[in-house]
Amino acid sequence: AALDADVVCLQETKITRDLLAEPLAIVEGYSSYFSFCRTRSGYSGVATFCKASATPEAAEEGLSGLFTKQGGAVGCYGDTGGFTPEELQALDSEGRAVVTQHRICTSGGQETTLALINVYCPRADPDKPERGDFKLRFYRLLQARAEALLRAGGHVVILGDINTAHKPIDHCDPGDQESFWENPGRRWLDSFLWEPGKDSQDEKFFVDTFRLLHPGQEDAYTCWCNLTGARQTNYGTRIDYILADRALALSELKDARLMPEVLGSDHCPVQAQLRASFVAAPVCPPLCTRFLPEFAGTQQKLSRFLVKVEQTSLPDKGPKWSGTELSQRWGAKKGRTNPSKKGQGDLRSFFRTSGDSTARITDLGRPRSGLSAVQKGAEDSGKVSPIDAADLTGEGIAAGKAVGVPKEIAASLRKEPAVDVTAEETMNGGDNSAPSGPDQSAALWKSLLPGPARPPLCKAHGEPCVLRTVKKQGPNCGRRFYVCARPLGKPSDPRARCDFFLWAPRGNRDIN
Repeated sequence: AALDADVVCLQETKITRDLLAEPLAIVEGYSSYFSFCRTRSGYSGVATFCKASATPEAAEEGLSGLFTKQGGAVGCYGDTGGFTPEELQALDSEGRAVVTQHRICTSGGQETTLALINVYCPRADPDKPERGDFKLRFYRLLQARAEALLRAGGHVVILGDINTAHKPIDHCDPGDQESFWENPGRRWLDSFLWEPGKDSQDEKFFVDTFRLLHPGQEDAYTCWCNLTGARQTNYGTRIDYILADRALALSELKDARLMPEVLGSDHCPVQAQLRASFVAAPVCPPLCTRFLPEFAGTQQKLSRFLVKVEQTSLPDKGPKWSGTELSQRWGAKKGRTNPSKKGQGDLRSFFRTSGDSTARITDLGRPRSGLSAVQKGAEDSGKVSPIDAADLTGEGIAAGKAVGVPKEIAASLRKEPAVDVTAEETMNGGDNSAPSGPDQSAALWKSLLPGPARPPLCKAHGEPCVLRTVKKQGPNCGRRFYVCARPLGKPSDPRARCDFFLWAPRGNRDIN
């Protein structure tokens, strides 16, 4: 179903500019603004889609202003003196932020500005300590930019994947409280967000819109581990937020909710609704995707063709097409815009026209279209058991290797069948005759290739277990084991997996 939002924000699009297709870049009734990762292909990336009635007056890529075009900049970058130019370049090169500035009319009839910061904050990889430092520096740059925009006047909203569960209520298994609050990202969030009844009006400037309206709602999560099937048992974390400046939230916030019913990713959308309404700008800012040369139909500069290209060898053989035939084939390839009937839904289904005058801002999270949606395995995406924490991949109950066929049987199977069989031998049948029907053939092959071992039954549920393989480097890397096939969940949840564990035998025999 369509989200019916004025502004839709996506994170982790995992797409580069050369792979951006027109049906996704140009959505009828919306203008789009992309930020692509410049350091890796198929990594990170964010995109903001604005309805025509919410066209921004300015838009830019990144938080530091290094990638800002000459015209249409939002400005107000704050104090970046604590960052080196190389650090700012690195923080903005992964395509993690798009800033759009809109004009809005408040419920009191006052016209002002609203800056929307669509962010995909980095993950702190425990195996890469430098990424933890990178994440904290990104938080600091985000805070500097947001507070600078707020000081310049108007309002500010930060929305997207913050990649940290703020409080124990936002985590399915927070564990020890002291250890929980030692997380650096969690401490930053605690210092950044204002809470009514706890902080003074002059201390902090931003508020978590969902917790402002639903301070005690439990089991409210936005991210689940796909590997363990944790979404089925709602065993997840809330790491996707819509953070608004305190004045805007207290005066204009109408609703804030999570949308776990919307499938298609390991994250679900979150939505906030304001009493204020958008005032559309007359023209889109230069960052708008429709102004890219590949979509605007403009001619490329001659200098783009005067670059040295590394020569690659072509295959010696293959079909040769004429110029006309080649253009027809290429045109047919690019003309495939219909979504697949299988798999995830079409991203364009989220956009539709609405007559509602209230502003809706939606963080859609991971895309539901042809863009790849991959489980991130963030440190806050749900605490899993030691087995799942070992970076495991499920192979299904039927996984396994076929048993070896004795050399004598294999040799006999490779022999040419005899053709001089007498009618009497055929009628009477003999010890050496071939199977006379499909049932006998199937039985013969089953006797030769019995298939994988039957999985054991877990002790708690008496259900067939699932076979998994250890992928983490170490002494057990490559070993297989059986665990309960049910999804991960709280121990008190009867739908959740039990603690059954058994190493798989080296052979192919059945397990009792």
